[in-house]
Amino acid sequence: MIAQPPPPQKRWISKNFPSSAEQRSAIESLTQSLNVSPFLAALLVQRGIHTFDEARSFFRPEIGHLHDPFAMKDMDRAVKRLQRAMRPEQPEKILVYGDYDVDGTTSVAMVYGFLKNYHSAIDYYIPDRYKEGYGISQQGIQWAAENGFTLIIALDCGIKSIDRVAEAKALGVDFIICDHHRPGLDIPDAAAVLDPKRDDCAYPYKELSGCGVGFKLLHAFCLRQQIDLGELYPYLDLVAVSIASDIVPLTGENRVLAYFGLKYINSSPRTGLKALIKIAGFSRELDITNVVFGLGPRINAAGRIQHAKAAVQLLLAESEEEADAFAMAINKHNNSRREFDSTITEQALSMIRQNETMLTAKTTVLYDANWHKGVIGIVASRCIEHFHRPTIILTQSHDKAAGSARSVPGFDVYEAIEECADLLEQFGGHTFAAGMTMPVDNIDAFRQKFEEVVSRKIKEEHLTPLIDIDLPIDFSEINDKLFRILRQMGPFGPHNMQPVFMTEDVYLVSDPVIMKEKHLKISVRQGRTGHTLTGVGFGFGHMADQLRYGKPFSICYQVEQNVYNGNVSLQLMLKDIRC
Repeated sequence: MIAQPPPPQKRWISKNFPSSAEQRSAIESLTQSLNVSPFLAALLVQRGIHTFDEARSFFRPEIGHLHDPFAMKDMDRAVKRLQRAMRPEQPEKILVYGDYDVDGTTSVAMVYGFLKNYHSAIDYYIPDRYKEGYGISQQGIQWAAENGFTLIIALDCGIKSIDRVAEAKALGVDFIICDHHRPGLDIPDAAAVLDPKRDDCAYPYKELSGCGVGFKLLHAFCLRQQIDLGELYPYLDLVAVSIASDIVPLTGENRVLAYFGLKYINSSPRTGLKALIKIAGFSRELDITNVVFGLGPRINAAGRIQHAKAAVQLLLAESEEEADAFAMAINKHNNSRREFDSTITEQALSMIRQNETMLTAKTTVLYDANWHKGVIGIVASRCIEHFHRPTIILTQSHDKAAGSARSVPGFDVYEAIEECADLLEQFGGHTFAAGMTMPVDNIDAFRQKFEEVVSRKIKEEHLTPLIDIDLPIDFSEINDKLFRILRQMGPFGPHNMQPVFMTEDVYLVSDPVIMKEKHLKISVRQGRTGHTLTGVGFGFGHMADQLRYGKPFSICYQVEQNVYNGNVSLQLMLKDIRC
């Protein structure tokens, strides 16, 4: 039996306390103008908020903070081509085409759902994950041409589909591409290519989701057609779901879109989302985390197990009966997805643990022809929880190896894959997630080259789990007012994460409680006579034996609200414990 390495100790990285003269002045000013504690003012300054006006924009986003959609390269061309297709005297058939993940299906439901109110010759198309693969497919183009469509609006895909767009053009089919992935060296010869990541695009915000780019197209269309934007804004619930599920930064325009999208989700969700919320068992107000872990996986499950068209049908459902039926079917797919996910994850972890070379590698690249293609991205993420390094999980698809890559904070896996492009047939993605296909015979060579590239580029600290700590805090600072203001700092997500605090000199008040054999509940006080609070750590049951009465330890955590039997209290959600 190969000896297993001990789990790496997590790195606690504390952000710098704002201490320059300018920052100290900003803390003093915010403390007075906002009527908050210096601690909260420091937390805001740490996030780049220095003035009352900046704080007002941060805490109270306005729909007017959205950028002019015509600042995006090709937007004018896109709207003119769309207007031409929608001329009453000579209408064209428009096909809304989107990827099969959450970002793609929400994009299709939004653009199709909105435009069908103004144009009847419109339909939508989602490629089959297993028969057609990622992106714009030959089969999809052929279907569009044979059925008389002359304009395709491609959402969350298309930026690298140079050959496919050329094939479509030869068949008399134009493209408007709405994508947010990184372009290659060349841009497709489409009627319009909307992608804020284009080098020649001056749009002020680069991190929109695919659905976000589709929203900007509709935004521009409404302005040009003089359609009341109040008709468009209810579709922000779908944009918020895409932002949450695609793990894009919760900054700038994304934060505004997500803020108002969550308001629609929590006040007047569309029928399909309402059915999904009900079947997921949510009874309280949803936040980004609830969407990521409760709604996103269920929408994704449709395309992972069968066909993603069911997800679009759910999101477009008008009657509650129809929505409930789709939600129930999708929930069954999600349960199946969980079973596949669990089984394959155990197989993948076993492969690593039984191979000494893999145990000491800087990367994980695993292949099994029988693994379910729909869950390999999830399995890659699960493997990173155990072996913290860039990971690629591959399976067989149409005599090729198809894979999903996931990375660790601070390392650009897309760039590493790009250096291995000579062994790949197709690839695309982001800094932290990517997809690819390659000949099965290339897997060993790819595994070796990917390991070489990553070993050369990655820093040792990237291979250790990281906990970003915003500020140290005394328990005396933790009260209802602090929690109310912390909650207003959301929606939380990448680049605007929920604050994590650290407290030292913490002591047990009573015996630790182990819940469900693996979770930890502790009652603690700071110092021997300080304030007492309850902390809960999921997966921290193994720490119970290391905590001793009279022995101080340190904790890092987030402040949460616990509601139980009508009682409301503050509790600490533990991120790590150091004895």
